[in-house]
Amino acid sequence: MNLLQQFNARQMESLIAGKAESIPFFRAGDTLSVHVRIVEGERQRIQRFEGVCIARRNSGLQSSFLVRRVTGAVAVERRFLLCSPSVHKIEVLRRGRVRRAKLYFLRERSGKSARIKELKVHRPTAPASGQVVS
Repeated sequence: MNLLQQFNARQMESLIAGKAESIPFFRAGDTLSVHVRIVEGERQRIQRFEGVCIARRNSGLQSSFLVRRVTGAVAVERRFLLCSPSVHKIEVLRRGRVRRAKLYFLRERSGKSARIKELKVHRPTAPASGQVVS
């Protein structure tokens, strides 16, 4: 490994160790709520940005994801760095059922054609009391 790769590996270990609980597993198609720290003068506040993750780029320390939100007729896309100190928390609100890694085709769509089906997670039910599980 060259020096830059070694430096990035050490930085990733220290950042992930501190933020491991605030970075959930998510992928393109999931609806996310990203809590971002905003600095206004001397004050700080947390602002939520809620939308569909349309792309994720995994490249170590420079990993990022793109979130798209449509309000009325105006669409806003924001790219966030995964390991950024300004990203306070990421929540997964819904899992989306998609077959692509990048959902850029949603930019040309609106209304019903821009919807993403929800991924239903089937969890095994617990056996009733007294039943034997083999």
